[in-house]
Amino acid sequence: MFGEYALYADEKVVGLVCDNLLFVKIVPASKKLEPLCEKGEPFPGAKPHYIVEEVQLSTMVDLSVILCSIAASLPEKKKL
Repeated sequence: MFGEYALYADEKVVGLVCDNLLFVKIVPASKKLEPLCEKGEPFPGAKPHYIVEEVQLSTMVDLSVILCSIAASLPEKKKL
């Protein structure tokens, strides 16, 4: 388990905030981040994510669109 924050869009986790960095899920909907971001693990044992640096948060004008696209591409939560 990670110990920081999950970033949700439409009730789906699209990223994590760990060590003051935004880690965005790597899925086809986040492909635009490939040339802009490094990859790394938000915590040991996690799948790789794109790392969005703090300076990029104010310069990526379509980041919110990408995050919403990721949410739209993820499967719905299973009902218990």
